[in-house]
Amino acid sequence: MKKRKLNYRFHNPNTAETAANYLLKVLIEANTSKVEQAIQQSADRQIEEEQRKHLV
Repeated sequence: MKKRKLNYRFHNPNTAETAANYLLKVLIEANTSKVEQAIQQSADRQIEEEQRKHLV
């Protein structure tokens, strides 16, 4: 049996700028926890480096 190729079409009545802003918001929300974790890890490393400097 031959497989059919699926075609999707989306009607977007918004301007390109509005659509881009919406997608940006969605992506930011999806990655907020990853960003917060990366910031926390970076801050922890900086604190450890400062503590090492003071011990020497």
